[in-house]
Amino acid sequence: MKPTTTTLLCLCLLSACRKEAPQPPPHEPEPAKTNRIAVPESVRRNLGIEFVKVERRRVAQTLRAPGHFELLPAARHEQRVPVAGRIEVLVKPLQQVAKGDVLYRLDAPQWRLMQRDLGEVVTSVQVAEARIAALQPLLVAYRVHEQSLREAIAVMEANISVLDETRSSVGGQAQQLASARVQLAQVRADLAEGTEKHAETDAMLAELQANLVAGRDRFELALEAAGTVLGRTAEELRAEGPGTKVPGWRAITVIEGRAAAAGLVDKLPVATGGWVETGDLVLTITDLTQVRFRARGLQSDLARLRAGLPAQVVPPHGRDRAVDRLTGTLALGVEADPAQRTIDLFLQPASTAEWARPGIAGFLEVETAAGATAELAIPLAAVLQDGLQRVLFRRDPADPDQVIRLEADLGLDDGRWVEVKSGIADGDEIVSAGAYELMLASSGTAAKGGHFHADGTFHEGKDK
Repeated sequence: MKPTTTTLLCLCLLSACRKEAPQPPPHEPEPAKTNRIAVPESVRRNLGIEFVKVERRRVAQTLRAPGHFELLPAARHEQRVPVAGRIEVLVKPLQQVAKGDVLYRLDAPQWRLMQRDLGEVVTSVQVAEARIAALQPLLVAYRVHEQSLREAIAVMEANISVLDETRSSVGGQAQQLASARVQLAQVRADLAEGTEKHAETDAMLAELQANLVAGRDRFELALEAAGTVLGRTAEELRAEGPGTKVPGWRAITVIEGRAAAAGLVDKLPVATGGWVETGDLVLTITDLTQVRFRARGLQSDLARLRAGLPAQVVPPHGRDRAVDRLTGTLALGVEADPAQRTIDLFLQPASTAEWARPGIAGFLEVETAAGATAELAIPLAAVLQDGLQRVLFRRDPADPDQVIRLEADLGLDDGRWVEVKSGIADGDEIVSAGAYELMLASSGTAAKGGHFHADGTFHEGKDK
């Protein structure tokens, strides 16, 4: 049977449709898988990506104990007024002061009385010195007068001896002899009186000299007492001021309180213009560099601990950088806590840091075996769990704008640091912050493909 015209037309249309049907686009090959992720500077800044260097640490031989910094007893200096008076405060709270800086001025009536007493002592000393100086010529005159009387007595005795011989040989001379003996007696009486006055003057001189010594001693003691009140040495108070002959203790009108040590003004309970009594607290200066670290260790670790072991304090924040650590030697507390089964561990840092302040928490790391081999280690926080894998990100040594995803081959950890057995070397840098975003971008369980924008956001698919 011959095909009809309608059948032929349908076959032609079907053939034409088959020829004009669009062909599927050729399949594009998937990009090759890689464990490298580009992290330029803008991405690192927006994602907060930070790196930490691999370290050699004795993780298995390191004990870690939490603790905090505390002030040493000598770190706090209280400034109290020595006498009562009206005060003028010259510093502000939290102001840094240096040793010797003037902290306050005190107008004290008692200081005026001390100045008066010092002046009276100085006057008594000067009077004693003047009287001693005046007695010196009198003593010389006494000595000369006594010498002349002795010479006169010698002459009179010789004259009496001649008269006595003459009377014995030729007779007579009785009246002259009697008169000579009367004169000799009178001169001897004058010599005795002069000797007595000389002795009285010597006694007066000795008394004045003793009073002078006592006055000078009183002045020195009073000057030292004034130095204690003023916070100055006796030499400073004795010295004359520049351009004047007035001694320092007389020129001072108000008491100046000076800082005994450098530090930070802590407490300031008084205000300018107030009246303070003797011994009242004006302010407290705290030296923040004089701190020590106190940690709580377990008594079960005492077999591994001993005084003198090398130790270090690390800050509590996430960035455990070597420059932030404070090193020293371990000291054990005197008493342990039987209820908590703990013992105090102390470390006096060899140097200080800005973050090491009283009350700041941290960790004390003690190396119990300094001779053990140090292994490559990284912060435990840099290792992330991706499904059944634990991964880390190493900075590419050849391209600092790329990181390499590695499957972590780990060893022991101490709760903060963990040993890495392979995949890293000395000098490598590991991502310590921002690793979670990198893990999401490279995870096998997350959506395939994607890209980072300059603002740090990640998007699937190609960048348009």
